[in-house]
Amino acid sequence: MELLQDIKYPEDLRKLSVDQLPLLCQELREDIVKELSVNPGHLASSLGVVELTVALHYVYDTPNDRIVWDVGHQAYGHKILTGRRERFSTNRKLGGLKPFPSPEESEYDTFMCGHASNSISAALGMAIADKDKHRHVVAVIGDGAMSGGLAYEGLNNVSSSDNDILIILNDNNMSIDRAVGGMQEYLLSLNTNETYNALRFRLTRWLHKVGLMEDDRRRGLIRLTNAVKSAISHQQNVFEGMDIRYFGPFNGHDVKELVRILRQLKGMKGPKLLHLHTQKGHGYAPAEKDVTVWHAPGKFDPETGERLVDNYKDFPPRFQDVFGKTLLELARQNPKIVGVTPAMPTGCSMNIMMKEMPERTFDVGIAEGHAVTFSGGMAKEGLLPFCNIYSAFAQRAYDNIIHDVAILRLNVVICLDRAGLVGEDGPTHHGAFDMAALRPIPHLTIASPMDEHELRRLMYTAQLPDKGPFVIRYPRGHGSRVDWRCELEEIPVGKGRRLRKGTDVAVVTIGPIGVTAAEAIDACLTSSHSPEADATGVPSIAHYDLRFLKPLDEDMLHEIGRQFKKIITIEDGVRNGGMGSAVLEWMNEHGYTPVIRRLGLPDEFVEHGKVSELQAIVGIDRDSIRNAIMELCHPSPQRQL
Repeated sequence: MELLQDIKYPEDLRKLSVDQLPLLCQELREDIVKELSVNPGHLASSLGVVELTVALHYVYDTPNDRIVWDVGHQAYGHKILTGRRERFSTNRKLGGLKPFPSPEESEYDTFMCGHASNSISAALGMAIADKDKHRHVVAVIGDGAMSGGLAYEGLNNVSSSDNDILIILNDNNMSIDRAVGGMQEYLLSLNTNETYNALRFRLTRWLHKVGLMEDDRRRGLIRLTNAVKSAISHQQNVFEGMDIRYFGPFNGHDVKELVRILRQLKGMKGPKLLHLHTQKGHGYAPAEKDVTVWHAPGKFDPETGERLVDNYKDFPPRFQDVFGKTLLELARQNPKIVGVTPAMPTGCSMNIMMKEMPERTFDVGIAEGHAVTFSGGMAKEGLLPFCNIYSAFAQRAYDNIIHDVAILRLNVVICLDRAGLVGEDGPTHHGAFDMAALRPIPHLTIASPMDEHELRRLMYTAQLPDKGPFVIRYPRGHGSRVDWRCELEEIPVGKGRRLRKGTDVAVVTIGPIGVTAAEAIDACLTSSHSPEADATGVPSIAHYDLRFLKPLDEDMLHEIGRQFKKIITIEDGVRNGGMGSAVLEWMNEHGYTPVIRRLGLPDEFVEHGKVSELQAIVGIDRDSIRNAIMELCHPSPQRQL
């Protein structure tokens, strides 16, 4: 690391000669591979933009100039070059570097980019706000993010605003899985004559120099040259059709050529788009061969490329795999079932059905709102879509759920994967808000399975006739049952279950956090029999699995309200407006006055770390639940509930 070790910030990078940059790129790529081999993260995407990252910080005066990253898992090289190399081993760890760029962490991180497709809109906003400061603003979009509708809303506004932003399209034909859709096919086929671009660039510079290139004439020239080029090449360019100058496609792995191009574009007036072809995982052979696996490969041997995969043979399956296998099982029985996912077929395990029934599965790209409305359209004509979206990403489809599914009571099954705390990806990815957000929407059924058997049975129930819009939320990671297969039986909608009898306190849970609560209840009973226990006696603790957030099981809530003066609600979503709030509201409306303590996520964004660490911090791990139960059963004089 002869060059990289002397680079703390981009100002050090800019002291190098252009001829030294290829070696720096090699060192940076090796550093990323080395670090991620022991501290897992998003590998392939960052490897694919090493040369672009170096060129951007070499040409532009960052942090004064603004680089807006899209799909933040591309930005590991950016972090290393902007003062965080010594701390990069803490990336994604509790208290360490954030998983994605964040202005709270570094002045070089201009905007939050945990999700996709927001860079163009954010960059345009910065360009308008900073117009008098003469800063250069660059939006780096790619990794499938051009399939998102927000990108086109931004482009539309860019084309009609007075701005000089540069949009860099990192075209690697991938998101996590292979990128799909008409835009991706268009980008693959797009070809522009570099000689023509160079001639037009020189003409534009000359006209500007002699004072003949004010805005009206510049736009007129762009329209004229676009028309000429279209007539000659017989190819319509969607970007130039919007009066956005287009350059490319160019090789995104030639760092010296990138520096040359960026220097030329840096002083050019008006909006511009630079189209780069890159390879996800570039420069590391294992990642080049299987980019989906190496998107986030876990620990691995950097020399051999052998993945050090934990042996989960005797572990319960992941919820996503139970979903994928059960969906295929149901689809074989019910010809109306189709699968829809916004760019996550492997992540949500819909690839299992996709492999056997490709004609009945649809990857719509990074387009969550479209995924829901598309599902609504199919449901309107008699199909039964299972639309699987990560909980945090489904926030982008909130209006679509209301307007295009719920109002018409359409039979769409919305499966929210990664509900609750997801761990190292942090606040942009935690599925914290789905229950509180969806609970007020009429016509929805909202359920959360406690284990794999419940997930299978809820999926079976949701595809039965006339169930209407049906939401099933479940977490990332492994469940609690090794024997996960069970008979597919209907669960009565709106009916919970009592798991344990008791008289002192009722514990009400929803979803897999109920397994943790059951362990906490067992710990209460065990500790109460220990020699260290005081003379207050053994608490009698009842446990209820609510199952359905909507509709609530009113018979069960009446039972709880009549029998208990103390209730604890536990959920892995936000407390405000969530399941605990629903129980509190119901008890108040029906004249019950128990003491209710709500456990859940606080009214703040939870940072990144292992799920177990985060659960302890927010108070929903086993020990915290146990302590809350004991305190409610036997409150200390100092505590006011």
